[in-house]
Amino acid sequence: MKDSLNQLDTDLFLWLNGHYAPWLDPVMVWVTQRNSWIPFYVLLVGWLAFRYRKQAIGMVLTLAAAVALSDQTASALLKPLTLRLRPCHVSELQPLIHPVLECGGQYGFASSHAANSFALAMGLWLLIGQRQPWVRWVFGWALVVSYSRIYVGAHYPLDVLAGAGIGVSMAVLCAFVYRQIKARRPDYIS
Repeated sequence: MKDSLNQLDTDLFLWLNGHYAPWLDPVMVWVTQRNSWIPFYVLLVGWLAFRYRKQAIGMVLTLAAAVALSDQTASALLKPLTLRLRPCHVSELQPLIHPVLECGGQYGFASSHAANSFALAMGLWLLIGQRQPWVRWVFGWALVVSYSRIYVGAHYPLDVLAGAGIGVSMAVLCAFVYRQIKARRPDYIS
């Protein structure tokens, strides 16, 4: 079962990674680099502060906690626990991969990029999605960031799927804690 799942994951990775376009390479490199999104994060925090004033402090801390927990679960817990090589480190796959960047760290399960971007998207949705319907578009951003990891050859699809699941789970957990604190101490977080 595990071997057939790994083979399916590898086949899907090779198919997705094999559908590339030279003009898209620099776009995906930009998308996959974490520093590319700093202006987005700054604008988001600024908008939250402007729109929600004092309440934004709790929101930003909740989002930061969700991203930090997601990142640590993927990077510090699962990668060393599973020891699953990134596809770009598997010698049999190297001639078949379209590499766009240097391979990066040795292990890839689960994708921190997917975990972090989905933690932010789901966290925003849970905190303000009902009042701000545009937030659903942040899931599109998270999908593109996650797909970029397959495109550049750094992750298998299951790495990305697991990362997305971690991100969503941590956002749900952090939003729950935020609501509990807010219910008990409305003057503290409101």
